[in-house]
Amino acid sequence: MTFTGFGEYAIDFYDGLVVDNSKPYWEDNVRTYREDVRAPMEALLAELDAEFSDGFGKGKVFRPHRDVRFAKDKRPYKTHCGGVIEQGRGGGAYYVEVSSAGLRVGGGCFHLATDQLANYRRAVDTEPHGPELERILAKLRKQGWEIKGDALKTKPRGYDADHPRIDLLRHKSLYAVKLWEPDDTLHERGCLDRVRKSWRQVRAFNEWARDHVGVSELPRR
Repeated sequence: MTFTGFGEYAIDFYDGLVVDNSKPYWEDNVRTYREDVRAPMEALLAELDAEFSDGFGKGKVFRPHRDVRFAKDKRPYKTHCGGVIEQGRGGGAYYVEVSSAGLRVGGGCFHLATDQLANYRRAVDTEPHGPELERILAKLRKQGWEIKGDALKTKPRGYDADHPRIDLLRHKSLYAVKLWEPDDTLHERGCLDRVRKSWRQVRAFNEWARDHVGVSELPRR
């Protein structure tokens, strides 16, 4: 299946879902979701698998339904469609998402389990791995990426407040994201080139995470 862009009504579908996140809206528009959103996302990942799946696994599209069992927000459907190539949560990820906001790409450690966080901080604290991560993130910023993630307000236990990389050590997750607002390219094959170029830029970050954070060995809840 060749990727030719997201469908004409992909953005309209999510504009409507933001306003009316209900089962009737979903059922009335599920064909648009399947044809203009999900099928193109699957085709996009299929074309990118060959270059980015080595060491990370095959691409997958996230399910559209939200897990509301323990959530205060009971809206049943996600207001975006996300796709990812990753070896496991936290150990590096090539991420792409389409929503009413446009096209978002990302990479890095979107979630760190307890053992992964220990691995991450150990690497940040160590020469040459910590300085290597600093250089990777600095280059991404120059290329227009936003570096984000949850972080402690104070220093993590066991590290000095004057550590040269204390800001990185405070992080509980760390990832890079870039966003394009809705435009014609979203609906054209050029969208594939946009994602591929972005993922190439974030490759060094993901490989650092793969090598120094890895996959969690804790049982999933």
